[in-house]
Amino acid sequence: MGQPAILTVDDDPSVSRAIARDLRRRYGEAYRIIRAASAAEALEALRELKLRGGRVAVLLADYRMPQMNGIEFLEQAMDLFPNARRALLTAYADTDAAIQAINVVDVDHYLLKPWDPPEEKLYPVIDELLDAWQATGDREIEDIRVVGHRWSEPSYQIRDFLARNLVPYRWLAADDPEGRRLLDAAGVGPESIPLVVTADGRAMAQPSTSEVAEAAGLSTAPERDFYDLIIVGGGPAGLGAAVYGASEGLRTLLVERQAVGGQAGQSSRIENYLGFPDGISGAQLTDRARRQAGKFDAEVLNTREVVGLHTDGSARTLRFADGAEVSAHSIVLATGVAYRPLIADGIAELTGAGVYYGSAATEGPSCAGSDVYIIGGANSAGQAALFFSRYARSVTLLVRGDSLEASMSYYLIQQLNSVENVHVRTRCEVVGAQGGGHLQAITICDSKNNTVTSVECGYLFVFIGAEPRTDWLGDAVARDEKGFVYTGPDLLSPNGGRPRGWDRDRDPFYLECSVPGIFAAGDVRANSVKRVASAVGEGAMAVTLVHRYLEA
Repeated sequence: MGQPAILTVDDDPSVSRAIARDLRRRYGEAYRIIRAASAAEALEALRELKLRGGRVAVLLADYRMPQMNGIEFLEQAMDLFPNARRALLTAYADTDAAIQAINVVDVDHYLLKPWDPPEEKLYPVIDELLDAWQATGDREIEDIRVVGHRWSEPSYQIRDFLARNLVPYRWLAADDPEGRRLLDAAGVGPESIPLVVTADGRAMAQPSTSEVAEAAGLSTAPERDFYDLIIVGGGPAGLGAAVYGASEGLRTLLVERQAVGGQAGQSSRIENYLGFPDGISGAQLTDRARRQAGKFDAEVLNTREVVGLHTDGSARTLRFADGAEVSAHSIVLATGVAYRPLIADGIAELTGAGVYYGSAATEGPSCAGSDVYIIGGANSAGQAALFFSRYARSVTLLVRGDSLEASMSYYLIQQLNSVENVHVRTRCEVVGAQGGGHLQAITICDSKNNTVTSVECGYLFVFIGAEPRTDWLGDAVARDEKGFVYTGPDLLSPNGGRPRGWDRDRDPFYLECSVPGIFAAGDVRANSVKRVASAVGEGAMAVTLVHRYLEA
């Protein structure tokens, strides 16, 4: 396939020559440097590269260009090379406009012009972009092909799993000619979908996510039987613990049931996370955290469901759904929370066929021209509304409360108010869903106007609060009535008494559970602050307390 390309586009000839010169000086031996004088010229170059089987590592686009600005160019370029890393070139006067525009498309960085000296202001950014591109790889999008039905829940589950784990794939409808050819080649009919075909031609009919994970090269089996630290859950708290645990020399294993990143990984845009003034998508933040954990040799286990926890002397042991076990000196519970199911007529039958929990970013392009409804009034619902407004004809937020102010961040409310095709309806609940094979309409109870109406709806996304996934813990550690895990001071009785069975001559550490050596961090912990930054901080803090426990 030859050298991968770094493409830069700027309509100012002097700037275009200067950045191409600086890029060739540093990267010319390993990368092909391509410069274009307009977005149209750059897109033509990208199309030619695509036809020839080329690869693109980084796209650098000037923000202010005639005919097509940098954001519009990057949106179209992403369709051709979705794995390429992206950066905007902008003048200082356009910084605010560029930051606001970044919300439209996932841009990794913006660079101020001029960038002298390049050793300080250009090369570190490009190095980071290239590292990220190399870490995710540039496998052809046909590496894995998925054949299924548009409104099939099992087909959606496979697509969502691959997307959330950043595995490139190609989606083919079962009634498309190429889809039918793959079904025929595999010797199965449409009733056997979803069909997953790997790069080496292996066909799997109705595979489990574990089978798909193995086919995609994701790790599904631990490398050893015993670790210093095992983390259950790969959301922000779990990733924070993995980075700090592994970087401090602990043999660290992170176990994730579905997809690293958790609910935060599904967020289309996180704008109030420290250090990212222009915002960052949940997928980008997850990707960076996962690569950072891997840099320190943290082991990440995918698609393994933990169903039990017990102690055996100084060992803390987890049991998987298949009966296998793995042990460690210490364990951090970071399983987060799951979206609460919506109880209404027809919802369960249409889940995955128009009804989705979370933002389901894979459905974005399919919403083009449709009316989308979102249930919920917290930040995750607001972020989803902004994301789907880029595709849908209209997006309506259905909020049970009187307003958004009590549950959503101010900056997000302001953004929603500025988008013309986003509407907010308060004191509303969905009481039913209808459709033949896929969602077609929902029934809304409006308590403010005392009405019950049915409206056409092709997509319904549910964000109605969350509950912990802790039933598997049983009586292993103390939990509150909702299932959240008690830790530290919450375990002490009013007179200072320690939890029953506590065998240490000290009080539990702040994040320690009712069993010494078992800690909880993030949303799963009782009375925790439900924010990404708080979860990451608790994950890091848990590792500090693990060290104190191991040194005792």
